[in-house]
Amino acid sequence: MIGLLRRVAAMSGVLALCWTTGCAGFWVAVGNSNGGGPGSTTSDRVYVANATAATLSGYAVGTGTLTAVTNSPYSLPFYPTAVAVNPTNSIVFVGGNSEIIDFAINSDGSLSALNGGLAVGYASVASMDISPDGHWLLALDQNNITLDEFQINSTTGLLTSVVPATAYPVPSGGNAVLARAVKFSPLGDYVFLALGTAGDVVYSFNTSLTSGALASPQALSLGLSSLNSDNALAVSSDEKYLFIARSGVGGGLAVYTIGSGGALLEVGSPTTAGTQPFSVVINTTGTDVYVANRGSNTISGFSIGSGGVLTALSGSPYQSGSAVASLAVDSSGNYLLAAASSGSPDLTLYSYDSATVGKLDFSTSIATGTDPTGPIAIVATH
Repeated sequence: MIGLLRRVAAMSGVLALCWTTGCAGFWVAVGNSNGGGPGSTTSDRVYVANATAATLSGYAVGTGTLTAVTNSPYSLPFYPTAVAVNPTNSIVFVGGNSEIIDFAINSDGSLSALNGGLAVGYASVASMDISPDGHWLLALDQNNITLDEFQINSTTGLLTSVVPATAYPVPSGGNAVLARAVKFSPLGDYVFLALGTAGDVVYSFNTSLTSGALASPQALSLGLSSLNSDNALAVSSDEKYLFIARSGVGGGLAVYTIGSGGALLEVGSPTTAGTQPFSVVINTTGTDVYVANRGSNTISGFSIGSGGVLTALSGSPYQSGSAVASLAVDSSGNYLLAAASSGSPDLTLYSYDSATVGKLDFSTSIATGTDPTGPIAIVATH
């Protein structure tokens, strides 16, 4: 059985190494090709990690508009794979194939490199998430066997590695583990991992500042065929349901009830979505759920009924960018955003139809830099 370890890192506190080329002058914006003006005073913002361009773009969300924050996009010292914002909207963390760096979010939404632009954590990040209390950052490692845990200093943004000696099992059965997603539950008492063809793992979590302990898995699932892959996760605000974006034969959007200790029970069979479901989000009212179909360049929308039963929304699926890879709901709850890794367009803003509940209407789109930028991950402020 493959062990899942929280990374045994060499740092106690923070390891900080400057790039061999030097840090002076490195953190310079690469220029805004989007025509965005000065930073907005709104607190409704989104940040997009651009894997091809090695940049991070930031936007203020207005009434059906996206406006680049000052100096966006920002150059990164690596090709990003994941991005996360802490609950107080003061820090954005960006992960890549070797490390994690962070930025302070200024009052106008612009970013300032923290800690001299040096790494605050070391991990080869496939996905990361922050606990609802802002105390902990978990990074699912691209090595497919490691979950890295860091304690967050909420003032400085520094990360302290947690180094346990406990091994956690992941689903076996001959299917390869492929690190896809890590997700805290809204109350912070569970952590869910999507591991590709190996299915999913559920941990109980102790968010205490003196603990942060991941308990041995209370539920292992899901006995997938090697022809399936679980790629992304979303948890309802009441923690009743886990939604899984599943690709492959018989895939789509799978729904599970979350029972005592995190035990999962499937609600029927996965509801058909588009090709290669790759990201999933729930609207702020908890009534509708949306899936990014990376292989068909669309977004599927479903209403969530009694018992977690799904019904396709009017007009679904909705057209999106090429290889749409990541979804987010803005802090106002009025908009859904989609980042497409092959562009055309890079970033799309959708509103909810005023007459038809849950239906997505195109509002605007924008390039996240000088294309190709390769948007791979998007995060919204809370």
